[in-house]
This record gives sequence, C-alpha cells and structure tokens, in this order.
Amino acid sequence: MSITFNKVNYFYQMNSPFQHQALHDINLEIKDHSFTAIIGHTGSGKSTLVQQMNALLKPSTGFIDVDGRQITADTSNKNLKVLRQHVGMVFQFPENKLFEETVKKDVMFGPLNFGMGEAKAEAQAIKLVKEVGLDSDILERSPFELSGGQMRRVAIAGVLASDPQTLILDEPTAGLDPRGRNEIMELVQKLHQEQGKTIILVTHQMEDVAKYADQVIVMDEGQVEKIGSPQEVFSNIEWLQKHHLELPQTTQFAISMQKKGFSFPDHLPLNEDELAIELAKQIDVEGSGELG
Repeated sequence: MSITFNKVNYFYQMNSPFQHQALHDINLEIKDHSFTAIIGHTGSGKSTLVQQMNALLKPSTGFIDVDGRQITADTSNKNLKVLRQHVGMVFQFPENKLFEETVKKDVMFGPLNFGMGEAKAEAQAIKLVKEVGLDSDILERSPFELSGGQMRRVAIAGVLASDPQTLILDEPTAGLDPRGRNEIMELVQKLHQEQGKTIILVTHQMEDVAKYADQVIVMDEGQVEKIGSPQEVFSNIEWLQKHHLELPQTTQFAISMQKKGFSFPDHLPLNEDELAIELAKQIDVEGSGELG
C-alpha cells in the first residue's frame, strides 16, 4: 500500500484569526512494504504529516493517494472507514487510550468497530496478544493491572487486530526503559520483515532510525527538508546540527574512536553491527602486523 502526497498544505484553524500553516507543499512517496522513519525537532510537522495518512486530518489543499484512494479537503468521512482499517495508527503513549474491562475486550474493540463478527474478533485478539509477545493468561485481566511495557503491547495488538497493511507509530517507545524500547522495536521489525507491513515510524531515537529504517524523511518547519537512506541523512554532521538533529549514539562513539586513531574509510558506522565489523577489521589488521 503506497502513500503519495501531492502538493499538500495543511492549515490549523483555517480562515480564522488564529490560522497557522503546519504543512507546506508536501510532495513525497512512501512505498509499499518500506520502513520509513520521519524525524525532525519538536513542532516540525511530523505528527501533522502522519495524521494525514489515514485522514484523521485532511489536506487543506492538494491531495494524498493511499493505494488508489484519494484524500482531499472534501473527502467525506463516510468513505474513510476502509482506509482507516488498512492504515493503522499507534499514537504516542497508546496505553492511555485503553478503556475496556479486559485485555481481550480492548483488543477486540477495533475489529468489532470495523464490522468483524464477534467470534472472529475474539480469535484475532487471542492470536495478536501472543504475536506481540504476551501470555494468553492476561486476556481476562484488566489492562490497567499490567506494566507500562505490557500495556503498550496491548495497545499495539488492538491496532493490529484490524489487520492494517500500513502501521504508523508515533514515538512508540516514549517513556520506556532501554529494554522495553528494544522489545517494542524488535516487534515492529518482525511485523515488517515477517508480515510485510509498511512501517512509518515517527521518532526522536536516531539509533532506531539507523538500525531499522530504509528511508528517512526529515521535517523542519512544516516542510520536507530531505529524503534519503539513513546513510545519506546522517552523512553531513553540520547539516544535522543546523536542523537540530543528533547523530545516532553509535556514530557519536565512532567519532570518538577516530580521535583515538581508528579510521572508517567508507563511512561512519550508524549502528552497533556496522561498528563491530569495522573495529574487528582494524583489530585483525593490527594483529596481523604484529605477528609479521
């Protein structure tokens, strides 16, 4: 399911004294089965951008094409149910939106709302709870008895239960400890690799961008400043600083290693695997020289 923006502008409180333009002439494509990260400083337009993708917000001008369905300012809400079923969205701190008596009822809510029969929705809930890494014995428990990480997984299961082809995640690891963050991101990567879902990730975690994304969209002041691979986006340190963005921590560590005599002739490593490979090469070469 590809998503294409064509000259999209968006105004909050349009035609009022408080009118504010949040998106400026957006043109971009998110390809089917891709893993796209959207980054930018706070207020750059990231959340406004992704809310256009399932028409929670509609373009003020221009249009968005989602797998052949066109969204404009005049698109009627009654025509959006199928779209919202296929483009699922996990908001920041999604556990705050849990409300049912049990985990099972909460996960079933979305499918039932989209017209799925109760028996099938229940089967989906049982299946999805297991797929997000939770034990089936929590199905009859209140979601509010669970840990923060477990609640986050229940909320994700609730979105997945409607079987969206595209999954948008807005800061899905916010507030989690490093272990919880890694577990959520590994779950997202599994959905991408094993189920072929298109992933759109809004994040401030540059390590996750470097490790998982194949395309990065940089937003600044409501505009798309750059689109490229993680390597392309993180290659210019001065440009990143200008746009209030940080390097991944692994890359920062590699820079400190350069100052100690290590060299990275091709490019600075972006993630731990790349760094380990480069350091192993140089240690092997140095070791070989000493033996010679």
